[in-house]
Amino acid sequence: MDNSNDTTDAARSAIVGAFLQARRDGASLAEFPGEIPHDLVAAYEVQDLAISQWPDQVVGWKVGYIAPDRRDASGDERLLGPIFARQFWTATGGIAPIPVFAGGFAAIEAEYVLRLDADAPADQLEWTADEAAALPATLFLGLEVASSPLATINVLGPRVVVSDFGNNNGLLLGAEVPDWTARDEDGLVAETFIEGTSVGTGGACRLPGGLRGAFAFALARSARRGRPLRRGEWVATGNATGIHDIEVGQHGKVEFAGLGVLEVVATAAAPDGHAG
Repeated sequence: MDNSNDTTDAARSAIVGAFLQARRDGASLAEFPGEIPHDLVAAYEVQDLAISQWPDQVVGWKVGYIAPDRRDASGDERLLGPIFARQFWTATGGIAPIPVFAGGFAAIEAEYVLRLDADAPADQLEWTADEAAALPATLFLGLEVASSPLATINVLGPRVVVSDFGNNNGLLLGAEVPDWTARDEDGLVAETFIEGTSVGTGGACRLPGGLRGAFAFALARSARRGRPLRRGEWVATGNATGIHDIEVGQHGKVEFAGLGVLEVVATAAAPDGHAG
């Protein structure tokens, strides 16, 4: 249910409490816990409260695209969700287990991931793609675990996605992509497989505005939230082949043409003793 009024402190607390408890328990939610924040600004207030109550450090941000018909008055064409330290993994060449919420939403996404190699200016609130590309950063391959206790999170839309950590439950980091600013993004191509069947193809060119556009959004929105990006933080730029549903026990693989392969197996999210 939408709310035409400002989201109250009590309403924010109820939303955050329900999502965080479900994440702690490795459980699912039957419905959105309360009234959906009326706009993205209100949804980010929910997200900020959730981050403050989650016992882990934010090490980066995932970027998600918002379809034109689902945007609000903010005009944002993308959204952000936090990536936490304990759910940021480096690939070792084997098949990595990834936690997803059984009964909730679970998918994998091929990603191109940027590591900032310098602080972004805290007072710069708007960024062009060219300005973003000029900020020192290193590009890597990646695979996002898009999972939430709420099965309908994407159906309900961007305000709900933002409210639950951007529908993120981890990021698997792959190999470095050298000299990314000198590359033709059309040459960054990827294909995703579930249980050996191809479910999506694409690459950096699939991202509206490309890698630089996604990076620019992350820089601008983070600064406007009072969270300017810092050296060592990561930005997952968006799904490069689509959003691909995965079930517990299924095997997923992303092949980045000429650059590397990431393989995972979905496991049921267990109760999190660290987050008690």
